Amino acid sequence: MKHKIIFGTGNAHKLEELREITRIFTGDTNFIEFTTPEPPFDPIENGSTFEENSLIKAQAVKPQNGYYILADDSGLCVEALDGRPGLYSARYAPSQDEKISKLLTEMHGNQNRRAKFVCAMTLLNDKGEILFKTTGECQGKIALSRAGTNGFGFDPVFIPDEKQNEEIKTLAQMPSDIKNQISHRANALKKIITFIQNN
Repeated sequence: MKHKIIFGTGNAHKLEELREITRIFTGDTNFIEFTTPEPPFDPIENGSTFEENSLIKAQAVKPQNGYYILADDSGLCVEALDGRPGLYSARYAPSQDEKISKLLTEMHGNQNRRAKFVCAMTLLNDKGEILFKTTGECQGKIALSRAGTNGFGFDPVFIPDEKQNEEIKTLAQMPSDIKNQISHRANALKKIITFIQNN
């Protein structure tokens, strides 16, 4: 049975990740059909937690008969920076290159490199009612310099604890099919898929 989900995002990278994670986890390219809301989709994310922002985005999607609604909010939380950039990961600096440069500058000389990616997800039914909420994490540390060209966001400076190849350091050096088994978004979406399968 194919399940239809409207994913509340304007980020094409996230949509592709969700499709690949679903394929890897279920072995079925047709298990979920993902679509996105009509653009522009840019709700005001004024929650105080990833979970609140995830719900805000989900509730900003117009319900359609027969479609689940799914939204996520995610970010990078760095121990030495008291959890920053956290909720403000997307607004940490004007461009992605500047975000990474700013992070490396703030972390310069810091011995504690521990960090984690966090992803909160909210699933609504086709009436806009909450069905399930969950969170996924990916633990790791901040690299001393950027490496790799795959992925997006802070991937070039994040070294996950879980690696299959010690020569590969950052998420941006990993093939997407490996990253999409261990990432914060993968760990959250697996729980969403399991919920759908069981209900």
